[in-house]
Amino acid sequence: MSTDTKTVLIVEDDLILNLLYESFMEKMGFETHGELVYGKTAVDMTKNISPDLILMDIALEGDMNGIEAMKKIREFSDVPVIFITGNSDAEHREKAMATSNSYYLIKPVEFEDLKETLAEIGLA
Repeated sequence: MSTDTKTVLIVEDDLILNLLYESFMEKMGFETHGELVYGKTAVDMTKNISPDLILMDIALEGDMNGIEAMKKIREFSDVPVIFITGNSDAEHREKAMATSNSYYLIKPVEFEDLKETLAEIGLA
């Protein structure tokens, strides 16, 4: 595998959606690290692998939601994050977008939506 392969951490508690996002990202040439369902695990994994991107669901299993996990990650990393959520209300969007270097997509996410957001970030 070449050293310029970009890595993405996928944090999604719905296994089917997790596999879909893995498929999308692999199709765009990313190495994926997925099947993470807990915010704390996402924080620990980000420290271990230093991904180029995080796809983060807001509603996660456990005590820490995706926004809280990203606040912890921001203590040591400015990795871009795409929040992917079923919550389209203004309150969730504002809380997520208060996280620096963040983007926001509403489920269901299509391949083209993700690809356009990656282009916006500069990772496509």
